[in-house]
Amino acid sequence: MDSIRRDFLVGDLQQAMEEGGIDVVVTVQARQSVVETEWLLDLVSRHEFMRGVVGWVPLADPAVASHLEKYAANPKLKAVRHVLHDESDDSYILRDDFNRGIARLKEFELGYDILIFERHLPQTIEFVDRHANQVFIVDHVAKPRIKDRLLSPWRERMRDLARRENVYCKLSGMVTEADWNAWAESDLQPFIETVLECFGPGRVMFGSDWPVALVACTYKHWIDVVERATASLSLSERNRLFGGTAKEAYQL
Repeated sequence: MDSIRRDFLVGDLQQAMEEGGIDVVVTVQARQSVVETEWLLDLVSRHEFMRGVVGWVPLADPAVASHLEKYAANPKLKAVRHVLHDESDDSYILRDDFNRGIARLKEFELGYDILIFERHLPQTIEFVDRHANQVFIVDHVAKPRIKDRLLSPWRERMRDLARRENVYCKLSGMVTEADWNAWAESDLQPFIETVLECFGPGRVMFGSDWPVALVACTYKHWIDVVERATASLSLSERNRLFGGTAKEAYQL
């Protein structure tokens, strides 16, 4: 992890995007901090290629409405995320106070990015069913056990989750769930195929997981991997994967 224990700023991102042939991005929070959310929104206001922010607000706070009113007033805030997989309580996603915050997102036209490990999928399905009209985006394909080459029960639970048409899935964060130093594209292929089978290209979007993914591969390398893995898709399906789905889900 030492390789990524430094500040990654706009210039680093621009260089990575140029190498990968990426035109625009949605920038996603990393810290549970409104200070970071404000910083990201400031960056987006000054850089045209940054089209939106998935920020953090204290959804479990009784004053969540005032936080949402403040930050959602900025049209560049497109969604909210909480680092659920770092919570000590595996059922945090089902807490009443957290769900009251989630219930307020729709009135501000904000999506919600779901950041979990595979083991949280049963709770996540129950959570999603509480909010039938809320747009959800599953980050990092719910972090399956790629290193151990275990498709089940992740595959079956993702199929179940994908039956909810208000749920999108982000094809990202996979190399960091594999063996960082010895992964092969064949390790990832069954998981990529499962996501496309479950959600269809219309609800799957490319995500870089940059700079975290640098522990296992470069931005461009990950783009190349996804392009090869999805080469059988039609042009319109690939356009959805590499932009159209994100544009729809995040209202860009």
